[in-house]
Amino acid sequence: MSVDKSTVARIARLARIHVPEDRQDQLAGELNGILDWIAELNEVNTNDVEPLASVTGHGLPRREDAVTDGNRVEEVLANVPETAGGFFVVPKVVE
Repeated sequence: MSVDKSTVARIARLARIHVPEDRQDQLAGELNGILDWIAELNEVNTNDVEPLASVTGHGLPRREDAVTDGNRVEEVLANVPETAGGFFVVPKVVE
């Protein structure tokens, strides 16, 4: 498949972007380069290659699904202007 100036204009119209006429030839060349590279990839023999879900082959580390406070009360409250009993002190907003 080859992309020419009219195809670039049609793609630009469908994408609703403005491509100046003087850039359409350049863009056609770039798109043809991409399509040539894809055609080159299609020539690679992948018959004996199994599909991968991940390139690393490792599963994600898992942790116990438990609700905790993180045991970081002091670190969390370190930047708070005022605390009381391990909690934030905030101004009253409802009277």
